[in-house]
Amino acid sequence: MAKMQGGLKQILSHGSVLKSAVLRHVQLGSGWRQLMFVRQETTSTARIEEHGFESTKISDILKGKGKGADGSWLWCTTDDTVYDAVKSMTHHNVGALVVVKSGENKSIAGIITERDYLRKIIVQGRSSKSTKVGDIMTEENKLITVTPETKVLKAMQLMTDNRIRHIPVIDQTGMIGMVSIGDVVRAVVCEHREELKRLNAFIQGGY
Repeated sequence: MAKMQGGLKQILSHGSVLKSAVLRHVQLGSGWRQLMFVRQETTSTARIEEHGFESTKISDILKGKGKGADGSWLWCTTDDTVYDAVKSMTHHNVGALVVVKSGENKSIAGIITERDYLRKIIVQGRSSKSTKVGDIMTEENKLITVTPETKVLKAMQLMTDNRIRHIPVIDQTGMIGMVSIGDVVRAVVCEHREELKRLNAFIQGGY
């Protein structure tokens, strides 16, 4: 994970440097161009800034994930066994499940991840079939979440700073999905490529 985060920081750093350099080159061009097209360039530059990867939101990632992001299988209850929770993760090829309280309310109680399983079950020699999810989960007061409107770069910063790989997505109705570090990396890399295409089109007069 450290390598992935380091690589992602490098991508963003290089992307920002490249973007700044290209925009500076265009804005500082030759004197005659600066005089004749200064208003057009200023407007075009603003459009590039507006459509950059800094504007990508978590909702864009959820749309890209499709129906599988609706949260229908992303949870388990505090009373479920760790064995059943891990089996669900394996079946759905995910690394974490949001934990909800048992009963009709089903409010969020925390999150259980592969890391919880390894550290609190395997390493400690406990039985996953007799241990409840509520006994090993990361509790709600320590749970880090984002909303659909959260910027992808902000989510990435939260994940990096807190050394986590999964963040539940919450809106006013409750949980609507889960975003992983892999989702964030793919979104940033994809937008980074699109950013370079936009800059190239700008230089070639496409804007």
